[in-house]
Amino acid sequence: MSSSNRSPVRVVIPARYGSTRLPGKPLIDLGGRPMIVRVYDRVTHALPESSVIVATDDQRIVDVLAARDIRCVMTDPAHASGTDRAAEVARRCGWREDDVVLNVQGDEPLVPDALLRSFADYCASAQALSVATVASPVSDVALVRDVNIVKVVTDQMNRALYFSRAAIPVCRDTRQDDQELPVFMRHIGMYAYRNAVLQTLTASGPCEIERREQLEQLRALWLGVPILVMPWAEAPPAGVDTPEDVARVSNLFRQASNERS
Repeated sequence: MSSSNRSPVRVVIPARYGSTRLPGKPLIDLGGRPMIVRVYDRVTHALPESSVIVATDDQRIVDVLAARDIRCVMTDPAHASGTDRAAEVARRCGWREDDVVLNVQGDEPLVPDALLRSFADYCASAQALSVATVASPVSDVALVRDVNIVKVVTDQMNRALYFSRAAIPVCRDTRQDDQELPVFMRHIGMYAYRNAVLQTLTASGPCEIERREQLEQLRALWLGVPILVMPWAEAPPAGVDTPEDVARVSNLFRQASNERS
């Protein structure tokens, strides 16, 4: 597809200060830099031609970003999700209905450059895009049973049929522990939305299956909005959710810094 037919990709990085397990998570130090700065640096390095904005709910995050000349928008603290923050940013910035809004989680400082670039290219080139996300093969049978690992089933055109915390598809005649792993795909929590669709989704209330599974992407399927799923060879490194994650990721950044020096 020629560059003239590609939709502009706008990137929003939601950064909520409050966290049950890690209060002030976006500002946690990871090898000498706040996590939200690490994520911003990763995104801008991978997507130098894209507009990148942090969407936050706390002045402390604004101050840290402003000191580094990182563009950010203070959004409504009552928002229930990063998707709601991204939609507010899109409205306030006056982005066009056809623009693609890429939502990169603010606690994913190790997201691979190659994944970001491939997903941005995929979304910019997909004229039929309403919503898009990523999935990778499940690598361990234990992950099939893990409710924290979201599974997705797609059709032959890589459009999502359903997302679930349960093991889907169910293999009726095979014990769960004996099921072949290639059957299962795990959802990677990176999203892109056509801006008009993003506004529609966030203006709609949660549906019943969304509340039951605690998966907001099910709202799109319930409303009849197709979700394209870009296959990716392997799941990216885990994000930062616990103190153990902080120690692990900080150590990786320190090692990388020592190798450069």
